[in-house]
Amino acid sequence: MDFQHRAGGKTGSGGVASASESNRDRRERLRQLALETIDINKDPYFMKNHLGSYECKLCLTLHNNEGSYLAHTQGKKHQTNLARRAAKEAKEAPAQPAPAKVKVEVKKFVKIGRPGYKVTKQRDPEIGQQSLLFQIDYPEIAEGIGPRHRFMSAYEQRIEPPDRRWQYLLFAAEPYETIAFKVPSREIDKAENRFWTHWNKETKQFFLQFHFKMEKAISGGPIPPAGVKHPPPLMSGPGSRPPSDSLPPPPPGGMSVHPLPPGAPGAPQMPHQMPMPPMPMRPPPPDGLMSNN
Repeated sequence: MDFQHRAGGKTGSGGVASASESNRDRRERLRQLALETIDINKDPYFMKNHLGSYECKLCLTLHNNEGSYLAHTQGKKHQTNLARRAAKEAKEAPAQPAPAKVKVEVKKFVKIGRPGYKVTKQRDPEIGQQSLLFQIDYPEIAEGIGPRHRFMSAYEQRIEPPDRRWQYLLFAAEPYETIAFKVPSREIDKAENRFWTHWNKETKQFFLQFHFKMEKAISGGPIPPAGVKHPPPLMSGPGSRPPSDSLPPPPPGGMSVHPLPPGAPGAPQMPHQMPMPPMPMRPPPPDGLMSNN
């Protein structure tokens, strides 16, 4: 018998399994895999009757073995009944109140007015860097509370029309009202010793100083210190002319200018000349009066 060219066969192996045998082997492999991952004893709808077979209490189906029941639980009928049962229980279950949120007690203070303040403009004598020093007095500040501050953009406030050239520096401390200072909208220098705050608990005074970043010079040279005036520009206004040294030399032979027709834009306007009257002709003298010189 030729086993080599037999369809589905191989030398040294058995015959080709039938469809029923393949299905039985597939169900057995699925059952073993499901038993490793699913504990069938914890299934609330699984029941073993007195005849030794298995029943599904949800779908009212009968199964001969555990593999058949596990295959049924993955089927469309069992999954549909599970979704229907879950929807029914959710509808009949009473609405449970939402868990209570932890309430944070809001501290309420009676505002007593605005604090006193003092603003000092300063400039570094060495490099000319500008700075502002704020001194805020809080003599009646509440216990356990420290002053707070922050910068606010012009587009965050609702008191004035927004202007991108300005920003606001806010100071707040209970029970005083929040105050704000309008400062130029320039970049703040956050380097060490250029931005600092200090709260003096004994005198109840809050200090804040910040420096504006130095603006870069247009020419790329160093920024002159304070008190030094910039030299006047070489060209001031549209009518000024640059020095003759910066003008290019004329081409050899001069510049050729083409004549323009009269009346054309750019043509020179000649003044109108009055016509000269004809000069009277003197009559010739008589022949006797002519003398030979």
